[in-house]
Amino acid sequence: MPAAASLSSYPAPLWLPGGHLQTIYPATCISKPAVAFRRERWDTPDGDFIDIDFVDGKPGQPLVVLFHGLEGSSGSHYSRALMAQLSTLGWSGAVPHFRGCSGEINQAPRFYHSGDAEEVDWILRRLVASRTTKQFGKLYATGVSLGGNALLRWLGESQHQAEIVDAACAISAPLDLAGGGAALSRGFNMVYTRSFLRTMKSKSLDKLQQFPRLFDREKMLGARNLYEFDNIVTAPLHGFRDTDDYWHRASAKLVINDITLPTLVLNARNDPFLPPQHLPPKAAASVTLEYPEQGGHVGFATGGPPGRLDWLPQRMLRFLQDN
Repeated sequence: MPAAASLSSYPAPLWLPGGHLQTIYPATCISKPAVAFRRERWDTPDGDFIDIDFVDGKPGQPLVVLFHGLEGSSGSHYSRALMAQLSTLGWSGAVPHFRGCSGEINQAPRFYHSGDAEEVDWILRRLVASRTTKQFGKLYATGVSLGGNALLRWLGESQHQAEIVDAACAISAPLDLAGGGAALSRGFNMVYTRSFLRTMKSKSLDKLQQFPRLFDREKMLGARNLYEFDNIVTAPLHGFRDTDDYWHRASAKLVINDITLPTLVLNARNDPFLPPQHLPPKAAASVTLEYPEQGGHVGFATGGPPGRLDWLPQRMLRFLQDN
């Protein structure tokens, strides 16, 4: 039987009302815990590189991989919160940076995208192959926002072959990219869109220094929203016909019934990035859908002012340990 969605016990602070505040405040105003990362650079099969930041735990303890969100990194508030929590348990952690997100522009004529299951597969399989040298036990995969969608795409496309991983979590994933993209193109949500476009356009200018005719510079600079940017840059660079083709084919909602691995899908109903009508009501029996009323987009702050970032990593780790 398919699993139906349920609420969870996230206790939204009374002093932090609404999806926008619950999104912006945790990302910008709560102190991020210090984490001692160790960076490795891996050469990719297509002649490029990715940087992975590791937290080294005790031998034999689990390794938790976190795929970050759009324009995120190991320095994002959710990355630091989860990795700090792992450190207290003696577990290991890894934050692979999508192409161009580690502070240095990548070398191939591509970036990254919401359906990048092939990249997720290559990273996780390389980690499995390194299990003896890295000395970890169970392997857990997690993803946030864009990284959560890419992880779910991999889980659904791979089905039983994804069982090289023991369990997974996807947090605030844009399960319906068209629905989320439309929401981010209007009203107050343009604040988020302009922030994304600022760094994405800067990286695109760097990419044109490497590959001068890769896409139209003036059209890219003139993009007013993610739909227009993806139509000019993201879609054609990654094998999609246009934005509509990309957003349709890369949406995790299309494969959420094909996942065989124990997986938590956690989305707040007041997430500005994905209105609640786009949340799937059911999924495969192995998938736990949790849709709390509050939380914003990767927010989930708790406690009194200035607040804490501990609820989300604790919920993720509780699910992983239970499964």
